[in-house]
Formats: sequence, structure tokens, C-alpha cells
Amino acid sequence: MRCSLKRSLTVLLAVSFLLLLLLLHGSSRQEQDPLEVQLRGLAPDTILQLLQPRGAQHILRDTAELSALHNISYQLLAGSPAPRKKFLAVGMASVQRPRGFYLLATLQSLFSQSTEEELQEMVVVVHLADTDPGWNVRVAATIAQKFARHILLGRLLLIHAPPEFYPTLEGLKRNFNDAEERVRFRSKQNVDYAFLLAFAANLSSYYLMIEDDVWSARSFLTSIRRALASQEGSSWATLEFSKLGYIGKLYRSSDLPRLAHFLLLFYQEMPCDWLLVHFRQLLTQKDVIRFKPSLFQHMGLYSSFQGTVNRLKDEDFQADALDLPDNPPASLYTSMSIFENYEPLKAYSLAQGYFWGKDPAAGSTFTIVFQQPVRVRRVRVRTGSVERPGDFLRAGLLELGQRRDRSRDCSSYVPVGSFKKGTLEQQGLESVLPGPVECVRIRVTQDQSEWLIIQSIDIWTTAGN
Repeated sequence: MRCSLKRSLTVLLAVSFLLLLLLLHGSSRQEQDPLEVQLRGLAPDTILQLLQPRGAQHILRDTAELSALHNISYQLLAGSPAPRKKFLAVGMASVQRPRGFYLLATLQSLFSQSTEEELQEMVVVVHLADTDPGWNVRVAATIAQKFARHILLGRLLLIHAPPEFYPTLEGLKRNFNDAEERVRFRSKQNVDYAFLLAFAANLSSYYLMIEDDVWSARSFLTSIRRALASQEGSSWATLEFSKLGYIGKLYRSSDLPRLAHFLLLFYQEMPCDWLLVHFRQLLTQKDVIRFKPSLFQHMGLYSSFQGTVNRLKDEDFQADALDLPDNPPASLYTSMSIFENYEPLKAYSLAQGYFWGKDPAAGSTFTIVFQQPVRVRRVRVRTGSVERPGDFLRAGLLELGQRRDRSRDCSSYVPVGSFKKGTLEQQGLESVLPGPVECVRIRVTQDQSEWLIIQSIDIWTTAGN
């Protein structure tokens, strides 16, 4: 009894000391976190004990308010859920790899690429899902030592779902003629993600799925906010910020219980990324909504399955995501015939897609009419595509318009730039017109036999309309 009391007092004093360090250094970002220095050399169990709010690891047996799967008891290895919902939860599952270890670099990228304001609206959840409990504890302690500040501030949670809650991983269906070992691996991975999704369902408004071997773009959270604003009013199920695997898939947290149950129901049928596609389609989102540039890049060289080499990269990744356009709310019109469903909005939306017009001729127009006048400072237009490089604008002008009339168009336009080899980028446009802009127009100035693909129209504005 006396030893137990002494140990409790020691832990209490240590936690108090760590919190004091956090308060003293919380506002500064140094090359080496003082909390990390203080935890160095301690045993893994001691580190995890120090960083628990109650001073010890514990099992979350009453998960009715934390998890969408009420019969699961999670082991909370480090951290504690915040008292209020955050804007975004970022979740990943991690297991021991035969070769390579990228989890620490992934976490470092998430935190270092975010501002202090963004971090306050975010929580990262890591499901350490290896079947070796010793590996889970060692990795948890390493993470806790390196990211103690984020754990104490409620920005990082480390969880584990014990193996007794998993369905059978023996005698599984060998769909697609996959080897038995591969079927077991991907089936367990589906369950790993299901338990992670269920735990995260009530932590935030939105949930972002990534893998444990990715780089993050700078201020990815702010970019996600902008993307969500562009989809306001639509009934999307999944927004994608990378074209690879499980990386950069965004969900409403209200959909996570259904997704968790879906993965559990079909855990042995197919890989997780295939199931995610089926889930999106079942929620009646037929087309992929993917935003460019991608906000996450695959960094790992060796796969978590058997350590095979995996060189997948996302060519659309851009490390600095702050240079995204504003593209204010607008209506779009064109005098060109539209091919199938390649409507004008697809060129203006930040999501993937493009406009495809038939038989452009001199005088053909593509017009953007803003809902509210704005001050335009920069415009970038790209035409043509990799698949059809010939369908670019041979000759054309970019024009800014004012004095919108009843015919949903502006009565006065000023040319501000001409296309060269199908592209145009003009800056400093706020000094071209004396007042706010109400319309932006692309005008074809020469007949061309090829059709016209407008790949993207990006507009940046200034404050103070």
C-alpha cells in the first residue's frame, strides 16, 4: 500500500512538472522539445504512465459515448479525448513492417506543417494494431516521448483494440485468387480501420483517413476548409485529397459509424480501398470528387505487407497548399456546345474534372458571373489535357467585366491578357480596373477545328470588395 502511494505521488509530481514545462514552453517552437528531453531514458511503461491524464494506462470499457461500436473496449495507450469536438480528426492504423518505419516522420509532418491555430482544431488518432503487444507499447512510448506536448494538449491519441475483439482471420475466402497470407493481412487491415473509425466517430466534425507513411502539405487543414466551402450544399460522401490508396480521404464524422460497420461486414471480401469505393457509391456519390493539388504524398518505400517495394507517388502533390485559388461563388455560361457532361462548372470547381466544348469559333465565350462583385488580383487558366493535348485554346483573350445587366452578363469588358500555347496567367489585376469585378470572360479570337478543353480556371481575390 505504501509503495503504491509512493508511486502515485511520484507520477503525480512528474505529470505536474511536465505540465509546468508545457506552460513555460507551449508558445514557442524549439528545435528540441523540453518535454522530449525530460522523458529521454525512461522505460516505455513509465513514459506512457506519465502521459496519461490519470497517471496510468487504462482500458476504455464504457465506450458508449466514444465509439460507434459499443461492444469494443479500447486500450488507450496515451492521450485523452478533448472535452469538445474538433474540426478535423486525422486517423491512421499502423502495424510492424518487415522493412522500414515511417510513422514518426508522418506524425512530424502532420504537426510541423500546421500552424498553432490549425493544431487547435485538429486531433490525430493512431491505432497501433500490431498483434505483438510489446511492439505496440514500445512504439507508443517512442511517440509519447517525441510528441509529449501534443499528447498533453489533447492533439494526439494512441489507441489499441485488443485481438479478442477481432473476427476470425482463419479460413477466409480467397477472393480474386489472392494468397491466403495476403487475404489474412488485408482482412485484418479492414478491421483495424473499422475499429479506428468507430473510435473517432465523436471526436470531430470531419475525419481524414491517411496511411502511416505520408508527407503532408503545408496548412492542409486550411486547404480542406476551402474545399469544404466549395462543396457547401452538396450531398457528398467522400472528398479526396490524394489519388493513392487510403490516403487523404475525407468523411463526415456522422458517416463513420456506417462506414465502420460496412468494413466489418465485408472485411474478408476485398481490400479496404475497394470497399471505400463501394461505400461512396452506396451513398449515391457516383463520381470521384478529388481536389488538386494533392495534399498528401506517399513516402514509404517498403510495403507493410511482406516488406515489398512500393514506389507509388502522387504526381499532383504540392508541398505548399496555401497557394490555392479563392474561386468565389459564381454562375457559369458558355456559348459553345457542351460535350456530354463536361459542363462549365467542372473547369471552375476545385475538384477534379474539366469543361469540354465542341466547335469553338471566333467570338465563342466562356463567362464567369460572380454572385457578389470581387476584387480580382490574379487569374490562371489552363486548357487542353494530357489525354487530348490538341484540344487547347489556339487564340483567345481574358477579359474582366463590370456593370452586370439583366441578361446575366456584364455590359463592359476590358481585355487583360492573351493565351499563349493554351495557357494564361495574369497577376496584379486589382490595378487594372478602378472598382470590383463582376464577370470574368474567356473569348475565342480565332476559329479552330479542334474542340476546346478548359482544364482549370483559378481566380485569386483581395480583401475589401
